[in-house]
Amino acid sequence: MALFVIEMKKLLTAFFLLSLSLVYAQETESPIILSPGILGGITAEANENFPETDGQGSLVFNLLWDQKFNSQEWARRLKGPRTGLSLAYTDFGNRDSLGSAFTVMPIIEFGAFKSKNLSILVGMGGSYFNTIYDPITNPNNQGITTELVWSFRAHFNYRLYSRGRVDWKAGIGYFHHSNGHTRLPNQGLNSFLLSVSADIKSKKAMQEPVSFLALERSIYPYLSFRGGYGINVLGKPEPFNDKKPVYTFAGEYGKVINNTYKLGVGFYYRYYEHYFDYINDNESLVQDGREFESLRDAPVWNASALGVYGSGEILLNHVGLEVQIGLNIHKPAYKIDWRLNQGWAFIPREIPVDNNFVLGEFDTKFRVKHLVSSRMGMKYYLWGTKEHRRNNVYVGFHINSNGGQADFTDVSLGYVYNFDLKGS
Repeated sequence: MALFVIEMKKLLTAFFLLSLSLVYAQETESPIILSPGILGGITAEANENFPETDGQGSLVFNLLWDQKFNSQEWARRLKGPRTGLSLAYTDFGNRDSLGSAFTVMPIIEFGAFKSKNLSILVGMGGSYFNTIYDPITNPNNQGITTELVWSFRAHFNYRLYSRGRVDWKAGIGYFHHSNGHTRLPNQGLNSFLLSVSADIKSKKAMQEPVSFLALERSIYPYLSFRGGYGINVLGKPEPFNDKKPVYTFAGEYGKVINNTYKLGVGFYYRYYEHYFDYINDNESLVQDGREFESLRDAPVWNASALGVYGSGEILLNHVGLEVQIGLNIHKPAYKIDWRLNQGWAFIPREIPVDNNFVLGEFDTKFRVKHLVSSRMGMKYYLWGTKEHRRNNVYVGFHINSNGGQADFTDVSLGYVYNFDLKGS
């Protein structure tokens, strides 16, 4: 099975290539805007005894396409947003322990609260860190444990003034890095930042957009199915910190509104190989007389998870930005996961029945994480969604969470069947 395990490096390398392809998936005739910027702020402590820092600083370069000239429906429904790619270099203020990060991130920026000067920029991509956690040489940095990680950014920008082709902006935002539970410890890094940037526009971007014909409202139902392959770890240290697969299957039904907004409900099945191995190998907490010995009666079923979810997605022709919130109906082995990972910094292979170790408690925090699942990521559709078509397929990259805490990272292949188009 190890031959088939997808390493995080391979997943994120594929995601980087997908990110670059997104630049060309948009309307190529849209004018270009170059947006360099400087960000500064603080990185929150990820753990006790976290390394001291002198403050965080970032250099960012955004390559944006102004979609106000784009005649496609999604661009007009979203009031002509800007889409593109963001490149960033970040110094976390302690090069010995935290190092630096290099980020590649697809982004979208759109107007906020009907203000001409206020905008929201969001993006999700990946980062490379040149310094990571090491139990011997760098034990106090438990925020980043792998060189390649997921990155998420949300930023408010305010246009201070314009001069010629340049708009000067100030902003405030949030930057998050996490490896998606592909190696522990995975505390992640959370940064809170202020920014100064400049939008340098082309001549075309300075012009007023042409008038388009009025849009008609449309809606059509869809049915979709996907299969996925993810990777995660169970705990620390080896063998529990080895990457193993998570296999997923999901079905969804919903409606597409105005070829732009996709709302649906669905179900999912997930099979965790780490859970199965822990149960099937008769590890400590499932041995005779222990709390979870009954899980051995059906190891495959008890290593599985079933749930339902609601989904929201914004369609940008070939690209879909998706968020899901769900409820776990069946996930018994997560109790083992919680007991182990909330009990010790490092999981002992054998846990005596009578001992001074403290298992994680089934408190309110556990109940929330055991019940609530979430999923966020990006899809690339083989055929653009700007027009209604009966069949489509996509490749997706997502990070999955338990109540907001990373669970696993996966790549998926999906099929979509669209029913007849109906106008209003």
